[in-house]
Amino acid sequence: MRSGVPMVQAVEELLSVLDIEQLEVNLFRGRSPQVGWQRVFGGQVIGQALVAACRTVEDRAPHSLHCYFLLPGDPKVPIVYEVERIRDGGSFSTRRVVAVQHGRTIFILSASFQIEEEGLVHAVAMPDVPMPEDLPDEEEFRATVLPTMPPAVRAYYERERPVELRPVQHERYRAGPGMEPKFHVWIRTTGRLPDDPTIHRCALAYASDLTLLDSTLVTHGRNVFERTIQAASIDHSLWLHGPFRADEWLLYAQESPFTGGARGFARGSIYTRDGRLVASVAQEGLIRPRAERAV
Repeated sequence: MRSGVPMVQAVEELLSVLDIEQLEVNLFRGRSPQVGWQRVFGGQVIGQALVAACRTVEDRAPHSLHCYFLLPGDPKVPIVYEVERIRDGGSFSTRRVVAVQHGRTIFILSASFQIEEEGLVHAVAMPDVPMPEDLPDEEEFRATVLPTMPPAVRAYYERERPVELRPVQHERYRAGPGMEPKFHVWIRTTGRLPDDPTIHRCALAYASDLTLLDSTLVTHGRNVFERTIQAASIDHSLWLHGPFRADEWLLYAQESPFTGGARGFARGSIYTRDGRLVASVAQEGLIRPRAERAV
C-alpha cells in the first residue's frame, strides 16, 4: 500500500505544504491542503513555522522548538509566518516565529539551532515492542483491524495521509478503561523524501502532533475522536537529538503521566528501528468532556 498512487500523492502534497513561499526578508506564506477539514492541523503549522525559521539560519540545525496554539487556523486562507532573529551566537541561534491569519496571531514558535558538536552520550533504551513488519501492514490493518474499531476511529485511520501509522496497541480503541496510559505507534512518511535533513526534521515535526494527545485518554477508555470529547493541542515541544530519516520506520513511544483540569499531558520518545533515541516530545492539550451533540 505504501507505493500506491494516493500515498505518493499524499507525500507530494506534504512536501508542497512545507515548501512555503518567501514574501520578503523574514516573512513567509504557507497554505493548507484543501481536504475539507474545518480547522488547520496543528502539525502542519509546526512544520511550516519550523521551515520558516530554518530558512533564516545557516550552518546549524534545529535542536529544540517550543510552541503554543492560540487560535484555530482557517484552512481556507493562507498563513503568514513572520520570523524574528532573536540571536546568532558562536554556537547557537534562536528564532521566534509568529503565525498570523485574519490579522490575528494563531500560533507562536520559538526554536533553537546549534552547530554540530561532540559530547557525552547516553539515552533511555527503546521499549520492547514488535517491529513494524510483525504488525498488520496497511492492507491487512484495513481489512481485519479497522472493521472492529468504532466508526470515528475507523474513519480517521482510513483517511489518506502523508504519514503511515502502524499502532502497536490497536486494541486500546476497544478495551475500555484501565489500560496503562501508554501508546506506541510506528510512523514513517508514505513515500520517499528528498535527502535534505531539514525536510526530514520538518516532516517529523509535522508527524509529532498526530497521535500524542490521544495517548492522554488511553487509561480512561476514551479517544479524541469521540463526539463527547473536545480535544485540541495547547502547546507542543520537540527536541531533536540526532540524525534520522522520516521516510523510514520510527517508533513513537508515548505516555501520559497526568490528566486533570480538562487538560491532558503527554510525552513521547522517538526511536529509529535500531534503537537510537532521535527525538523527544511533550504536549499539553484540552481534553474536555462534553455532552453528546445532536446529529
